[in-house]
Amino acid sequence: MKRRSLLRFGAAVPVLTAAATLPLRSEAADVRSALTESSLIYLSPVKSDGQLSSCQSEVWYVMLGADAYVCTATSSWRAQAPRRGLTKTRLWAGDLGYWKSADYTSLPSALVEAGIENDPEVNEAALAEFGRKYSAEWGTWEPRFRSGLKDGTRSMLRYRLA
Repeated sequence: MKRRSLLRFGAAVPVLTAAATLPLRSEAADVRSALTESSLIYLSPVKSDGQLSSCQSEVWYVMLGADAYVCTATSSWRAQAPRRGLTKTRLWAGDLGYWKSADYTSLPSALVEAGIENDPEVNEAALAEFGRKYSAEWGTWEPRFRSGLKDGTRSMLRYRLA
């Protein structure tokens, strides 16, 4: 090691040591903060090889406690993934406009645990929250969500933040 390299390294040690002691925000904390303001989330199930699915989408969601809920078509990949044991999903919180042209990967994100919510009381609470959050559109979507949950063409998904 040359003297100049040694001096640079020596000067960097105090900076690196100080940086290591700074409190780090967890990705879940960043997402929780963003979830309080956003009207949309972007989701991508994680495949068995650990890669993100190419099936990515933006969706409406509501929060009940620390969990995010999405009502979606049962035939969709995001609903099929947890049924197949693929319970990890990458969630980004924010609204960037048309999702296919947006770089949502710049938004706060977290790896979350996906599951199918079958408790009728939880589903009812989620539907009520959808009605409050998306009141302008709810007249159109409420019958679709309710009838879909009843006949099985829609599923309520729960995304548990760490």
